[in-house]
Amino acid sequence: MQTGPTKNEPETVESPTNVNVGERKLRRRLKLRHIVFLGLAYMAPLAVFDTFGIVAEATDGRVPLAYILIIIAVTITALSYAKMSRYYPGAGSAYTYAKETLNPHIGFMVGWAATLDYLLLPMLNALLAAIYMGAVLPGVPAWVWVLSTIVICTVLNIVGVKLAAQVNIILVVVQIVVALAFLFFAIRNISLGVDGAALSLTPFDPAGIPPGALLGGASLLALSFLGFDAITTMSEEAIRPKTDIPRAIILIVICAGVFFVAITYAMQLLFPDVSTVGDIVGASPEIAKYIGGALFQALFVGGYMFAVLGCGLTQQMSAARLLYAMGRDGTLPKRMFGRINRRTGVPVFNVAIIAVLACSAMFLDLESAASLINFGAYVAFGAVNLSLIVATIKHLRPAGRIGPIAGIVLPTFGVIINLALWLSLDANAKIVGLVWALVGFAFLLINTRGFRNPAPAMSEPEMD
Repeated sequence: MQTGPTKNEPETVESPTNVNVGERKLRRRLKLRHIVFLGLAYMAPLAVFDTFGIVAEATDGRVPLAYILIIIAVTITALSYAKMSRYYPGAGSAYTYAKETLNPHIGFMVGWAATLDYLLLPMLNALLAAIYMGAVLPGVPAWVWVLSTIVICTVLNIVGVKLAAQVNIILVVVQIVVALAFLFFAIRNISLGVDGAALSLTPFDPAGIPPGALLGGASLLALSFLGFDAITTMSEEAIRPKTDIPRAIILIVICAGVFFVAITYAMQLLFPDVSTVGDIVGASPEIAKYIGGALFQALFVGGYMFAVLGCGLTQQMSAARLLYAMGRDGTLPKRMFGRINRRTGVPVFNVAIIAVLACSAMFLDLESAASLINFGAYVAFGAVNLSLIVATIKHLRPAGRIGPIAGIVLPTFGVIINLALWLSLDANAKIVGLVWALVGFAFLLINTRGFRNPAPAMSEPEMD
């Protein structure tokens, strides 16, 4: 088992040479700006609009305050990721950190829980496509948009279309431009005092809001930060992984956090009572129409659909590759999941499985879907904080390289707040998540013959 650096262990020398990983050769060519940009592309900045209406209703108009709460949780977790990525600079994530510091069997369960996120993200994308297009064309049934999104992404993935880094850059630029235009129109309306809009601290005032309601609203907002941790899997391609990966993690969380608070603050000032919008779930497109007219709403929804299709394409292939890797390694049946098409190099069966799972969007509402996605996220976040505590006690603190506050106190607070947010998730999501965890536990119990054998390997999701 890999351990943290010891007192007499020299620092790892970083060089821009190739790194061998099994049969792969990864070139160290990513600088800090590349890592940050790829992390933002994976997060999808327009995610800030997804749950605004639901959270605004749940928190009585305190979405920015709910964001501050989730930012605290994510920042502490990001610091833990940064510390762990420094001491375990190989490609890794919550699964790797839990496996190396806690226990391989616990690591498997963390990886199994996190896998649920990757399998269901395409479902969430299809659901969001239906919500946003429904705001523009309400006469078209939602299932049409769900199936259209799934079919487009599935066909493109099966024929072997891949998103290049340049397309990811375009994707991020389009989202940022759309979001900044939204912010511009919102600020203009506030400055003109449209319908009595004015600057106020009410969106940050916790008075009169039950803590449970605030936690419940905040628990849905982890969706906006999903993917900041994915850049830890790029450690073997970074030129300076021990410095740039931690910095990129913190930069992504800070930039995204400021951006999300600014956007939701402006929206909340315009609509202190979100029920006046009409469609709470599709509040963002309605607000876009209110602040910029029908033309801006069309541009807003068009930019969002571009992001949804881009993310859906990448996320479906990432999930399919994850299933393929698990099949190749024998964690899942190899005959079914460990096969790829010889002509296109695509795991066609896995892509189809993800498409079938995505069809569940026709039967779920946004709150339930977001809670399902966040179930695995909070398990992973809590596991990374706990891993840092154990690593500090076992390996790092004796070396004098990490203090008790950064290595024990902060991650302990991170475990507590992530647990509180996890407990605040939708009840049905917790039931489905726990059933998924029980299936993984039963599989682990049988596969290891009562934990007497080593835990099977869990493959790490890869960023495109």
